[in-house]
Amino acid sequence: MRDYKEIPLWRMVSQSDWTDWKWQIRNRLRDLDELRQVIKLTPEEEAGLKHASKGFPVGITPYYATLMHPDNPACPMRRQGLPLGDEALLSPYELYDPLDEEGDSPVPFLTHRYPDRVLFIITEMCPMYCRHCTRRRLVGSHEGSIPRAAVDEAIAYIARTPAVRDVLLSGGDPLSLSDDRLEYILSSLRRIPHVEVIRFGTRAPVTNPFRITDAFCAMIEKYHPIWVNTHFNHPDELTPAAVAACNKLSRAGVPVGNQSVLLRGINDCPNIQKALVLKLVKARVRPYYLYQCDLAQGLEHFRTPVAKGLEIIEHLRGHISGYAVPTFVIDAPGGGGKIPLSPSYIISQSPGKIVLRNYEGRIFSYPDPQIGETHDAEHCAYCQAALKKGSRGVAALLDSQSAQPKQSEPVHTLDPITSACTDCGNGCVG
Repeated sequence: MRDYKEIPLWRMVSQSDWTDWKWQIRNRLRDLDELRQVIKLTPEEEAGLKHASKGFPVGITPYYATLMHPDNPACPMRRQGLPLGDEALLSPYELYDPLDEEGDSPVPFLTHRYPDRVLFIITEMCPMYCRHCTRRRLVGSHEGSIPRAAVDEAIAYIARTPAVRDVLLSGGDPLSLSDDRLEYILSSLRRIPHVEVIRFGTRAPVTNPFRITDAFCAMIEKYHPIWVNTHFNHPDELTPAAVAACNKLSRAGVPVGNQSVLLRGINDCPNIQKALVLKLVKARVRPYYLYQCDLAQGLEHFRTPVAKGLEIIEHLRGHISGYAVPTFVIDAPGGGGKIPLSPSYIISQSPGKIVLRNYEGRIFSYPDPQIGETHDAEHCAYCQAALKKGSRGVAALLDSQSAQPKQSEPVHTLDPITSACTDCGNGCVG
């Protein structure tokens, strides 16, 4: 990390301005002329910046720019902030809306995919526009919060949908908004009796850690339980300022988790991932997910084989504490949701016995109990309450008394390229 005063562009900036999160957003690096004053750009980066000017924008906080090596184009932070011409190369498998968030949107800016929780987009703006962004179709299209009428419409949907107990505030980056704007949303959600948990999905601790102010922490404390998931991808992003931001959240009673994305040439290495998760837990941040990079348009150069993620988990499991091992997931294209993947530790299974391997490759036989199943679901109050609500997916199969239970909804198979339904056609996207 460079001292910002060594960079001529910011030599006259005061410490109070530098640590002002609003100053950081106002002074983001956006074009060739500004970036040339901070970094020695390669021809590939210059070509990428010209391409980005026609589509997904560039925006890098001065803080994050000091993490970028001025002369090394392979620097992981440069790769995340600076576009390359590769963004113009579209794979046939890539999708405009890879997770079909718009297909599961009952009202604008809200996605309701899972039964008990919703994704609420409250801004299209970020402190930094990460080049691997899965929501690049939307993010950066205009800078600011979504209209108040759209916010109120989404809140009204949540209020009239009692199944929703968990609301994830995302964007863009929700912490691009002012405390007053955020408090309006939090207070509105807290007036809804069935909303139990509110979460923020934010990269601010990584790209603009000065956003985590004492005033912000005092404000969100009024609306607990509040959770935060942030997005560190590389151990060098855990600077003293970033760690201080995470510690402020922890002291305010906010559990902090981390969601990394597996990125080619940035963190696709078991040793980098190990260093990352160990620094995270030292900062009291729980490694939560390691995502396979989504099939968003222009991201082919970031994607790794799925086997690389499994290799990383294999190198972590057993070699570090279990709470430091993230869950490796693919967010299935077409709205299939998060699918966890892990190395297989089951070698063989038969009635009464299972054969396992451990992280060292040693083989073990484990016997099932001979007394069989003892849980009496018929007399369990929790099971009976769940049965009245009804089950979905695999849970419905497990709860069913017949071999082939009725399907309450049609099952759709999506073509991986077009995302169209191969079962019923007519442009259906499941």
